[in-house]
Amino acid sequence: MKNKEYNIPFAGLKQGKHKFEYQIDNTFFESFDYNEFNDAAIKLHIVLDRMSTVLELEMKAKGTVNLYCDLTNEPFDQKIEASLKLLVKFGEVYNDEDDEILIIPHGEHQVNIAQYVYEMIVLSVPSKRIHPGVLDGTLNSEALKRLEELQPKENKKDKNKIDPRWEALKKLLTDK
Repeated sequence: MKNKEYNIPFAGLKQGKHKFEYQIDNTFFESFDYNEFNDAAIKLHIVLDRMSTVLELEMKAKGTVNLYCDLTNEPFDQKIEASLKLLVKFGEVYNDEDDEILIIPHGEHQVNIAQYVYEMIVLSVPSKRIHPGVLDGTLNSEALKRLEELQPKENKKDKNKIDPRWEALKKLLTDK
């Protein structure tokens, strides 16, 4: 099983709320063969509410991931914040088909949350990754300068001036 450090043992816990904290870095994402991040520094806070028949997990992640900009290919730190609620029930067989409900066999004594944490963080990253310097105009990069050079120039013709071909057509209408 991947990422055994993300196994949360619940067998010896009393009913009530229990807190867990994790530091997530890039090795976590590399274990899933995910190489989109250059680096990651994320704090994960988990509150496990153990009840008699179910477990309720509330996960919150906050931190930064280092990415490449889609426009300039410059690396930058993207702040992320994500949360997920997961309900763990007990049943006959393991079933993780539902995004919010996990069913584990009755004999289990721990639950692995690595896949849920991975999906929660990856989905919290914007699909269009733009360096903040591009948005506010403070980034100086060769790629950005080249894009500005290749940008089509606006044609500033007089908008009131009508094409002479249309003038000839208008005369046909007024000659009646």
